[in-house]
Amino acid sequence: MASTSYFLLAVFLALVASQAIASDPSPLQDFCVADKDSPVKVNGFVCKDPMHVTADDFFKAAELDKPRNTKGKVGSNVTLINVMQLAGLNTLGISLARIDYAPLGENPPHTHPRATEILTVLEGTLYVGFVTSNPNNTLFAKVLNKGDVFVFPEGLIHFQFNPVHDKPAVALAALSSQNPGAITIANAVFGSKPPISDDVLAKAFQVEKGTIDWLQAQFWENNHN
Repeated sequence: MASTSYFLLAVFLALVASQAIASDPSPLQDFCVADKDSPVKVNGFVCKDPMHVTADDFFKAAELDKPRNTKGKVGSNVTLINVMQLAGLNTLGISLARIDYAPLGENPPHTHPRATEILTVLEGTLYVGFVTSNPNNTLFAKVLNKGDVFVFPEGLIHFQFNPVHDKPAVALAALSSQNPGAITIANAVFGSKPPISDDVLAKAFQVEKGTIDWLQAQFWENNHN
């Protein structure tokens, strides 16, 4: 009986521990530069032969120093540096993004399914926030100025908005995954291909189907580059 209890306890602790590992696993070697040409498909990328690795695998030239075009509908532009742009990030559990905001520009509500984000304002002012999960859906929001830092927990819906009418803003974000992913809420719900049934969305948002049809007919811009 005692041995059964110990076994069940061990299984429970193993399950708890497995649930606690919610981000990229720790690397088991110095580096694992992504071999994007490998036909082998794994969770991440196969390692490039270390004998063929060079300093350039860990380098990206002058990618984040220039202002980006923010003339789109949402007035923001996200420049990503993840494993797809920098092969040396493979298995290291981190990535980076520069975000440019036009006056009154917004990085719309979105989530990163695989990463926590820490954001630093480099120039200007931003109103930022995130919403907790059900059932409370509590909004945590702040106005940030140059040098201020804010954290968005992994998987939660969050946003950034430049409330200033005549000045742009710039922020730098670090994320706890080599490939954090981004799900922009409006794009995913109203711009999916093929579209979600208007019956489903009308019921979910408690509006007329005509409203859903109008929303689905809009162009939902992707501001992630």
